[in-house]
Amino acid sequence: MEPIIQEIAKTISAKFVTELELLMTENRDISEFIVAIKATLDEVGAKLVAEALETIDQAIKESQARKRNWVVQSKAEEKNLVTVFGEVSYKRTYYKNKTTGEYSYLSDEAVGIFTHDKMDTLLKARLIEEAIEVSYRRSGAKASEAVQLTSQTVMNCIRELGNIDNDASGIEAGKKAVKTLYIEADEDHVALQDGRHVEPKLVYVHEGRKKAGKDRWELINPRYFSGIYDESDDLWLEIADYIDKAYESNAIEKVYISGDGAAWIKNGLGWIKDSVYVLDRYHLSKYVIQATAHIEGSAPIMWEYINSGEKKKLQELFTAIIKSTEGKSKKRAVQEAKRYILGNWEGIRNQYQEDYGGCSAEGHVSHILSSRLSSRPSGWCRTGVDQMSRLRAFAANGGKVYDLLMTKKKQALNQARAFKLDQRIINRRTLTETHETLGNLTILNIGKKTSMMQFLRSIRTA
Repeated sequence: MEPIIQEIAKTISAKFVTELELLMTENRDISEFIVAIKATLDEVGAKLVAEALETIDQAIKESQARKRNWVVQSKAEEKNLVTVFGEVSYKRTYYKNKTTGEYSYLSDEAVGIFTHDKMDTLLKARLIEEAIEVSYRRSGAKASEAVQLTSQTVMNCIRELGNIDNDASGIEAGKKAVKTLYIEADEDHVALQDGRHVEPKLVYVHEGRKKAGKDRWELINPRYFSGIYDESDDLWLEIADYIDKAYESNAIEKVYISGDGAAWIKNGLGWIKDSVYVLDRYHLSKYVIQATAHIEGSAPIMWEYINSGEKKKLQELFTAIIKSTEGKSKKRAVQEAKRYILGNWEGIRNQYQEDYGGCSAEGHVSHILSSRLSSRPSGWCRTGVDQMSRLRAFAANGGKVYDLLMTKKKQALNQARAFKLDQRIINRRTLTETHETLGNLTILNIGKKTSMMQFLRSIRTA
């Protein structure tokens, strides 16, 4: 290990000297210096990863524990692993178990590399994190400058995740005591490759709103849930379970469930204790416009009756508007608005409760789902929409993709690992020599005299 450490230290030092000289004598921009140094560090990082893997392979090969149970099948088999540093090429040994006859790259398994792995977990996490925000094609370009990664590669990394549970980001320890909770819900409409549409749902639970600027409000402790659900019961069960884990149930006096009146949203009333339904203002306004846009002066009157809770007068107004409306299609539109508004009358009246602060579900769907899934044409499949909507909610909840990947990977490793790496296998003398080598190398000990060195000395003696 000592020669490569010396080589790397000299490479870094020499590159630093060269680039610093260019920076100081040719008036280069600091960004040019950073780009050059980063390229060198990536190259060095790839060498260090390869050296670490081959060191562990050699240590296992020499261990008595390995010799008792595994025989060498073949040596120096090459493998390439794409990492954040670029592509790493290294050699490892292939073994056969004396008892079971199974085969294994013991050093790979010991450090969490499966036979089919072509990419490091950290790079996978970066790819997925970028893909949560931008297209698969752009995420491949942004996640790694050293290696070209295709859209298919990005999609494969996401598919490897499998199902992303809405509780994957974890819940803060300790139950909170609040009197009122707010649940808001809506769905996006996403076109699929085959011409069909799917509707990923978005539900979020919060404790109210607080002012975050002159004209800006933010939710207090929001928790997001998303995905494609054939049965809304499954979604509401997740939400009810979250409330039970995060809050003192005895302290909750009321839970407002806000939405557009869809049956799947109202289904939450049967799952969430002490809940009342509220029709969101956005959809109410939409149907008021649908009913009154063609009759001048009717909209203010309708809003007056809605705001004052005069249902009978509202019914009479609808009758008058329908009677004055010409054309079958327009008349049907007014009748639809009438059914919607009167059918959600109780939910409308709940908007005026003193502790109700409104609903922003339309905006949240636009920000969390539509901005990635439906605002621009994409070739989505049903699985892709479900995974991406869940990943968007996961990120909004503060979840870290690397942690998610490592959790899933460690579960698989615990089942698959054939050989547990013992720290005593590693030659401690080798590690000690490495520290000594690093400690004895400095830039000024390279021995190469350059104009930059002379320049530095002239500054020192000026």
